Amino acid sequence: MTAQPGNPFPDFSLPNQDGKTTKLSDFAGHWLVVYFYPKDDTPGCTIQGKAFTASKSDFDAAGIKLVGVSADDPASHKNFCTKFAFTIELLADTNSTLMKTLGLGQSEWKGMKFWERTTFVVDPKGTIRKIYEKVNPQGHEQVLLHDIQSLQAA
Repeated sequence: MTAQPGNPFPDFSLPNQDGKTTKLSDFAGHWLVVYFYPKDDTPGCTIQGKAFTASKSDFDAAGIKLVGVSADDPASHKNFCTKFAFTIELLADTNSTLMKTLGLGQSEWKGMKFWERTTFVVDPKGTIRKIYEKVNPQGHEQVLLHDIQSLQAA
């Protein structure tokens, strides 16, 4: 992992599921969760997307913004969001530029390579405060809420 807590989160400009460009600067002054996941419409990624959608109001109430990122394109993200009624923003890093910059790991499954499920907590100044590697999607959103609320209180 190239990125470390205390480092600035790299600047990015990526399209979301609606084709709208989202940039790091859009989140200035807010806590931000950037979660990277392997692939749209796969079991673990669906669990994670549903959990973040179900708890989005808790994140909003705590002043925490949330985005998911994968190498899938905006059309795939749109289908994924529509199929499961996601209310979260998914960004398309189709060239894996951001994932490579951060130094995310890759895993192989059935002969295909996937970016590992990794989550970053970024503070209102754009600094990485916490990194979660090889994330278990089950209950991860609750761990994040608890940990970020502890960071906010410090």
